[in-house]
Order: sequence, then structure tokens, then C-alpha cells
Amino acid sequence: MLNEETEDKLRSMKLLGMLGSWNDQRSIPASNDLAFDERFGLIVDAEQLSRDNRRLKRSLTQAKLKVSQACLEGVDYAANRQLDKAVVAQLASCRWMAETQHVTITGETGTGKTYLACALAHQACRKGYRALYQRMPRLFHDLTVARADGSYARLLARLAKTHLLVIDDFGVAPLTDQHRQDLLELLDDRYDASSVVIAGQLPPEKWHEYIDDPTLADAICDRVLHRAHKLKLSGPSKRKPASKN
Repeated sequence: MLNEETEDKLRSMKLLGMLGSWNDQRSIPASNDLAFDERFGLIVDAEQLSRDNRRLKRSLTQAKLKVSQACLEGVDYAANRQLDKAVVAQLASCRWMAETQHVTITGETGTGKTYLACALAHQACRKGYRALYQRMPRLFHDLTVARADGSYARLLARLAKTHLLVIDDFGVAPLTDQHRQDLLELLDDRYDASSVVIAGQLPPEKWHEYIDDPTLADAICDRVLHRAHKLKLSGPSKRKPASKN
């Protein structure tokens, strides 16, 4: 009866990690050989792990990653990709985020830009940061709709609070004057505050030409490229079926 009451209390306090660990110990006779402090320590560790896992699951759901299973452990370092494993290991620490630096990822279609961008966002979530994935066309669409319905300022504020914003498919479509202004507003809000990962086929040296407005191009490039880790992927497309020969 006492055990049932204790279980009910743990559930009501949502201490499900503790409850699971306690039940495991009760089902394993060898647990009785451990001192009370050791058993209690294991129960506390289980609760901490349970909370960390729930937080990570919640963060990944909110991040809306296009490649939900992407992680740095799954990154391909084949020689033809020219991806430096030491650089990725450095980025895995997320120190670059603490220092409000950025990452650009470029390469031809199918070289794994989106996967790597999502893997970096996944790693950020593991480290306790909030991340959000957005394709550039969809991001501009959302900002246009927000401007029309009066929620533009709220949307910018919400995006600014995200520790890591992933902008994928950068440069896939021409920019309008409004797009240029939106991009500058977005990046200006994040300057010295939070980080971005920008992925696309367009290399950084062509951004100025793509933006096609000298003043805004200078401002946008200054807010990203001067403090960015620039990754360039190469090799054959991963979307093409492997040859049978």
C-alpha cells in the first residue's frame, strides 16, 4: 500500500525518471546490496536523464528540422567531400554559438548541405539551445503574411529569441526589395545576440552580386560573413542512385 502511494506521488509530481529507476531497483535483488546513498544517486541520475531526454525531444520538435534524424555522428567524411573532421568537431562544442559566430554551408545540389545544417541544429539542441529550421522561400513567405496581418513585429521578435536560425536554400530565387529589407532586419536582430547557419549553392563571394543592392549587400554580408565558419562541400550528389557497375 505504501509503495502504491509513493508511486502515485511520483506520478503526480511528474518524476517519471525517478519512478522508473525505483521500480527497476525493486525488481533487481542485487540492488539491495547497494548503500542507500548509491541507490538514491542512481534514482536522481535517472530523473535527470529523463528530463534531459524530454527537453531534447521538445527542442527538436520545435526546431522543425527538414532532416529529423540528422546528427553530427552521421556526417560523411569521405575524401571527395573535402569536409574537415576537425572543423566539424570544433563546431560540435557549440562554442561558436556562445561567441555569436555563424556558419555558411555551400556546395552543389545533393552534396549534403541540408543534412549538415540540420545536424548542427540538432547538436545545438543537445547543448540546450533553441533552434529553428527555415527554407529561405518559406521564411520570406511567412514574413510577407505576417506583414499583411499585423504580426510582423511579433514574428521578428520570436525569430530573434531563437538561439540558432537555420536558413536553407539561400539564393534559390531572386530577391525583391522587400526580401532584402526583411533579410537585413532578421540578421540585424541577431547581430551580437545569436547565430545563423546559412546553406545553399551560392558561395559567399557571390552574395553581394545576388543581393544586387550595394548598400544592403554590404550591411547583410557584414553581419554574417566576417564572423562565419565557411564550409564548402563537394563530391557527387548523394541523391543519385549508386552505380551497379
